[in-house]
Amino acid sequence: MRIVGGRWAGRDLASPRDWRVRPTAELVRAELMDALADDLPGARVADLFAGTGALGLEALSRGAWRCDFVETRPESLRALKRNVARLGARDRVRVFPHDALPWAARCAPDQYDLAFLDPPYGSRMLDRVLDTWRATGFARVLAAEHAADHPLPPGARRLAWPHGAVTVYRRDDA
Repeated sequence: MRIVGGRWAGRDLASPRDWRVRPTAELVRAELMDALADDLPGARVADLFAGTGALGLEALSRGAWRCDFVETRPESLRALKRNVARLGARDRVRVFPHDALPWAARCAPDQYDLAFLDPPYGSRMLDRVLDTWRATGFARVLAAEHAADHPLPPGARRLAWPHGAVTVYRRDDA
């Protein structure tokens, strides 16, 4: 696994040896970042259910200003911290070892320009964070990765692949 575009393009990322971790594929990240290209420069980003941090680090590589990563699994946290160190991004990153659900509920309106959600497929955590986002508006743009058959309300844009999809929500359209 590696960073696909931007200043760190081609740099390798560590991944934990945990079957429960499903890092966002390079193709998916590339297409998603291209779709969000106008939102990335100078953005304040949150990467919830961060895992290895691939989404947030890709955003930083492509011009985002800062990224807050939220992750609970110890192996994923170790990989995430290794990746941040490898890229020399410590001054642009905060890592929160918390559960993403209550963490998102505590966010202030407009705290982030962009938030990534990539909870375990098949869980309802995505729906719960999406409800929180609709209630609080903690990010202007929310990009939610999910199983292709996970029913979600329509968003501003949907990108789909054989096994998964990303639905992009914009607060102005919600």
